[in-house]
Amino acid sequence: MLCMAGGMAGGMGGGWNSRRGSGIPLEQRVRVGAEQPARARGEGAERCPARHCWVADAIDSRSVRRPGLLVEWRRQDGRWQGRVVYAAQLRADGWALVEEWVPSELLTVAG
Repeated sequence: MLCMAGGMAGGMGGGWNSRRGSGIPLEQRVRVGAEQPARARGEGAERCPARHCWVADAIDSRSVRRPGLLVEWRRQDGRWQGRVVYAAQLRADGWALVEEWVPSELLTVAG
């Protein structure tokens, strides 16, 4: 089995003093008196271009939209295409990551 939907040993909900992180994003969690890294302050780094999207007509042909990550745009033969990464069920017993250029009309902004 390649994908397990069960809980993780140790879990992911620890956070500060087991309060599930107190609603503070990880990038803003610093120790008292510690200097916050420049990238956490939004300095010295470009804004990440990746965006969450929905991919229609995925390669596994199951007629469902797959959640994906749009990482780049290009114009090909007068039409826009998005380079996306998403999970698809390519075998009956497992999932795989797929990276491909998809026509823009098959992509929907998530959110």
